[in-house]
Amino acid sequence: MNAVANTYNKAALINGRKDLQLADALTKVSPEAQKKTRAKAEEFEAMFLNSMFSQMTTGVKGEGPFGDTPGTGVWRSMLTDEYSKSFAKSGGIGISNAVFRTLILQQANRAG
Repeated sequence: MNAVANTYNKAALINGRKDLQLADALTKVSPEAQKKTRAKAEEFEAMFLNSMFSQMTTGVKGEGPFGDTPGTGVWRSMLTDEYSKSFAKSGGIGISNAVFRTLILQQANRAG
């Protein structure tokens, strides 16, 4: 076995599976760049989820204490945004992992 396989770190796991290509790429990218890349990948997934959640609630009429008022739409928009960020931060649906992997591989190829 090579040194990369022996020194596996948690960041080299994608969806619970070992990724030797990613593990090698992570050795070529600084921890600061990895952290920024992870944040951008999560931000991208949150934007996707926000779009999806917004579409899901488009036809829903307001009920409860706010009724069907203009304020309900604004409130729902803010709630959808927070749901999206929360989902993405807690693992999301896997989009951020794929985006992170792709960006890290691109950065590693440029580095060396």
